[in-house]
Amino acid sequence: MLYLAHIPGPPLVSFVEYMWSLSDAPSHAAERIVPSGTLELVINLEEDEIRIYDPDGGGVRRFSGAVVSGAYRRFFVIDTREHASVVGVHFRPGRAGPLLGVPPGALADQHVDLETLWPESAIELRDRLCAAARPADRFAVLEQMLLRRLSRRRDGHPAVPLALGQLENPDVTIGSIATSLRLSPRRLIEVFTAEVGMTPKRLARVLRFQRALALARREGPPDWGRLATACGYFDQPHLIHDVRELTGMSPVSLLRASERVKDNHVALAEG
Repeated sequence: MLYLAHIPGPPLVSFVEYMWSLSDAPSHAAERIVPSGTLELVINLEEDEIRIYDPDGGGVRRFSGAVVSGAYRRFFVIDTREHASVVGVHFRPGRAGPLLGVPPGALADQHVDLETLWPESAIELRDRLCAAARPADRFAVLEQMLLRRLSRRRDGHPAVPLALGQLENPDVTIGSIATSLRLSPRRLIEVFTAEVGMTPKRLARVLRFQRALALARREGPPDWGRLATACGYFDQPHLIHDVRELTGMSPVSLLRASERVKDNHVALAEG
């Protein structure tokens, strides 16, 4: 598997965390995508189709070769045979709306064909990406298209980026954030969910989970009890409960299965 990431320059870097290119399908046939708190634009260059499998055996959903993945609260499953040639855009939390042209809250827990959002340019984008020979050329095509979209952007509610910054603190409460922004908790939840794709409380849980996973990877065999306290969980059972709800796996299994795959991807064993 060949994975490359590219960080765009300004002004796109304020909206896009990174772009990525993935080629050469891995040996495992499926991967679980765990919550990241943001949205992704994904384009399959090998075939004009993307398949998403429901986590509880509910069947497969089929989309065109260019889709937007909304902010998911739980995991979903993908077919890695599509990894022969895929590129994507990983947006920053709360910053995808101006580029996609729709509030992320309208895309929560679902995939949507890009052509639904960009009827005048989705096919053009995939055609240009398919024609580009190298990952660097594909990143350039993506940047050009996103810059074109950025010229039409509408700024969102000013409280949302401030709230996002405060959520980095594991000890903060939604009530204290609302008070600091001079909003009622209800109004904060309303504008935040529309622009981020999940409630502040849910995103705080996802960010806490992401911090715990990153720290566990750095520590080698982690002390889960100490790690849980360091990341803002009440105790180790609290961490285990949250990880199972978000990913469907235990922390130990998740850590083992997420080695040597793309960020937020978990390799699934055959059978």
